[in-house]
Amino acid sequence: MKKKIAILGSTGSIGRSTVSVIKKNKKDFNVILLSTNKNIKEISKQIKLLKPKNLIITSHNKYLKFLKINKNKKIKIFNNYKNFNKIFKGKIDYTMSALSSFNGLQPTLDIIKFTKVIAIANKEAIICGWNLIKKNLTKYKTNFIPVDSEHFSIWSLIKNNTNKIDKIYITASGGPFLNIKKSRLNKIKPRDAIKHPNWSMGKKISIDSATLVNKIFEVIEAKKIFNLNMNDFEILLHPDSYVHAIVKFKNGLTKILIHDTDMKIPIFNSIYYNTNKTIPSSPLNFKKINNLKLSNVNIKQFETIDILKYLSNDKDTLYETVLVSANDELVDLFLNKKINFLDISKKLIMIMKLEEFKKLRSRKPLNFNQISNLNKYVRLKTRTLCVRSVHNA
Repeated sequence: MKKKIAILGSTGSIGRSTVSVIKKNKKDFNVILLSTNKNIKEISKQIKLLKPKNLIITSHNKYLKFLKINKNKKIKIFNNYKNFNKIFKGKIDYTMSALSSFNGLQPTLDIIKFTKVIAIANKEAIICGWNLIKKNLTKYKTNFIPVDSEHFSIWSLIKNNTNKIDKIYITASGGPFLNIKKSRLNKIKPRDAIKHPNWSMGKKISIDSATLVNKIFEVIEAKKIFNLNMNDFEILLHPDSYVHAIVKFKNGLTKILIHDTDMKIPIFNSIYYNTNKTIPSSPLNFKKINNLKLSNVNIKQFETIDILKYLSNDKDTLYETVLVSANDELVDLFLNKKINFLDISKKLIMIMKLEEFKKLRSRKPLNFNQISNLNKYVRLKTRTLCVRSVHNA
């Protein structure tokens, strides 16, 4: 029996990897929904390939343009994510939520009702709204599988044995500037910062990798997903990105999970979890195993790691939304050449230390609108403070 599947954000990096997995196993799937913001060229290819029954294009201009050029009359086309009731007649088998940025939270919350399993690759959704996601998962009896390579690795290693964990190590490549002197980083151009040494990723996440903010996000995600404390985690530098997680247990055993730098591996395993389906893979790389080069993070090089000490050890709070929102705005400012590369870290720490935001460390998110309003306010505040300070410098 074919699995009914939906991909939110099918034209992004994770979305395309998911499409690639399905493409190689098309006989196993019935694609109910694909979605994009404005990449109608890519989604047109995906429609021919996967023949989905429904399509969502959130950009109004691109939606209108697609209506004019689309020749497939069998597909239903919508302009927003408020039409799930029209799309889903019952629960489908699997949903990949691969939407980028904060805008992925509300659709992720809404689609949980309509799917038996949801894999979430949207960091902002988990960091800012995990307590809301968890509530919906319980309410609609939906299973959740983390699909980020690090979190899927941890999930695979611990098998719900969280009470037996001594320490979890999450690895970071260090990005493209790991071996460059800090004094030279002010001259870094956006085109250099988006060139990740190991992964093929979008601009935003590549820059987050270069500042190590991405790993801060992953620690927060892991804390929430596995219901652990912040001090249960440690970040290690690992330039090859071959080891994705290390779990040290209280019984003296330590487990390490490795795989090639290919997101199709955790995606495939999330889709085919608990089956005997296999995927072609490269031979074990003994050269990498014999040269893992694991090391602690130098806080002088990666200042953003200092932010971890401001975060709540065991609560879901609005303070995490401040972190995500301020960082989103700073990355946009850098990409638009309004600030330099080192400013991302410096300004982010400055924003996180503001008293009006530190007060939010004890406030739990209540609903999407509250998170959304805070997101807009923090982004505006960040832009106002940072652009003004640059002009005054």
